[in-house]
Amino acid sequence: MTHVRLGRRRLPLPRSRPVRMGAGVALILGGVLGFLPILGFWMLPLGVIVLSVDSPVMRRLRRRSEVWWGRKGPLAGKARAGPADDRADPPA
Repeated sequence: MTHVRLGRRRLPLPRSRPVRMGAGVALILGGVLGFLPILGFWMLPLGVIVLSVDSPVMRRLRRRSEVWWGRKGPLAGKARAGPADDRADPPA
């Protein structure tokens, strides 16, 4: 069975490629209608993730967004800071 990793979680996907593609497209269409009560904008990135399993175009889009989020996201500066950054200046 195909799985998708979201953080530390692994979500199972259907084995059939047409079903995966249909689910990804349905998630994206539902995300576009995210202003409606039951649907939400959270469906857009999930649809891209599901489609990235089978579509090279969506895979590139997902990877580029992951790199962008790694550089500009809320933890971008904190991940690079280490104990060496907290040291006092060496004596002269």
